Amino acid sequence: MLKPSVSIAPFEARRTNDKPAKSIEREVQANAPLQRVCEAGGNANAVGITKRNMLVCGTASVLASMSAGLLFSTRTAYGQSSFEISKSDAEWRQLLTDTEFEVLRNEATEKPYSSPLNDEKRAGTYNCAGCQLPVYSSETKYDSGTGWPSFYTSLPKAIGTKQDNTWFVTRIEVHCRRCGGHLGHIFDDGPQPTGLRHCLNGVALEFAVA
Repeated sequence: MLKPSVSIAPFEARRTNDKPAKSIEREVQANAPLQRVCEAGGNANAVGITKRNMLVCGTASVLASMSAGLLFSTRTAYGQSSFEISKSDAEWRQLLTDTEFEVLRNEATEKPYSSPLNDEKRAGTYNCAGCQLPVYSSETKYDSGTGWPSFYTSLPKAIGTKQDNTWFVTRIEVHCRRCGGHLGHIFDDGPQPTGLRHCLNGVALEFAVA
């Protein structure tokens, strides 16, 4: 398995409750305008958003760019029985690298273009780096141009989602349904047939060649 080693950049989420899979598209579409402002670095003109919304989300972009490393790594912890696999922070630290721990358990974000999985072209399966659950297939991977491994859908019954209200904007967070490890976020600018982009941290994944 390919297990990338990458540095961490700021700008991530915290957990609340899982959302049904069929609600993902509706939630992403509802929150799309402010999500696009964030991804445009607070440039509302680039995505047709009002100046008021630009100021709201631009604050997050400015704060995020203040550090090349981890700025904030906050989370709302799940209960011990929330997932099939549940461990203490100390136990996770024994199993994961420092970078994996910060992304999977503290919801940090790796720097764009830092993961070798972004350019991975071989057929295979992408597993959760925390518990090795298969979560995405190479068949749904595509080049989004964002610098993060991107997929237009996950494997069946592999992920959980929840609303992420950090950084002054609502986004849809995605995590492993078995261990709760943070994978990334879902946006509404992906290709058909779903129209969604699952924007993931490469360090949260392990690639298994078919």
